[in-house]
Amino acid sequence: MNKKAKAWLITGVAAVAVIGGGGYYITNSYLGNNVEIEQVLPASTATSTTAVDSTGTPVANETAGAEQLNGDWSISEGSKVYFSVTTSQETVNFVDDQVTGNWTINVDDAAQMKAEGQIEMDGIDSGNGQRDGHVKQADFFDVATYPQATFTATSFEGVPAEWPVGQTVDIKMNGTIKVKGIEKEVTFDAKAAYENNEVLLSATSMVTFEDFGMENPHSVVLSTENDIQVQLELKLTK
Repeated sequence: MNKKAKAWLITGVAAVAVIGGGGYYITNSYLGNNVEIEQVLPASTATSTTAVDSTGTPVANETAGAEQLNGDWSISEGSKVYFSVTTSQETVNFVDDQVTGNWTINVDDAAQMKAEGQIEMDGIDSGNGQRDGHVKQADFFDVATYPQATFTATSFEGVPAEWPVGQTVDIKMNGTIKVKGIEKEVTFDAKAAYENNEVLLSATSMVTFEDFGMENPHSVVLSTENDIQVQLELKLTK
């Protein structure tokens, strides 16, 4: 091989390396996860423990009952809804902090409890503007036609009459999610806590792209599972 041919070969290899590396960077940047899920429940609420006094003698934990919990509550600032999709590379999270809604809590009779909420779909954010713009288009969430997604609870299970203050209680929340005008019955597994005059709720459920008339995205470099995890991180105030 003469010097000229060698020079062209070296140049070609270098170009492939640069373009290939740049292409991987661009692809990875476009597809990567940029949102970490922030839970409203502090780590200290993870488990219920028995309080002790200065001598080590067990004492009753402070509890919240009907007086503190029953009544009308509003979804307040700091609440967020996340949804997560798993690709062939990783799990990608989207967040929406444009959340509003109202709850009625009744620990004496869970059948009297109500909850409804909605998010503004234009608030969806994955930390990547190009990706966010794509999922808002007509072939996915069609935000221009369906600007809100809603959840309406139909029943609650496992709601205790008293909640240890600052500790979580496990409940189930059944209801209907409505996206793109299509309704889907779901069950949220939830942990709730009463702390500093707020009710904090972290809840998860699973839906699919198919549930709302969408196809899960696929491309030459990426495949996406059909499942979508929906996670509520809510702060309620009276």
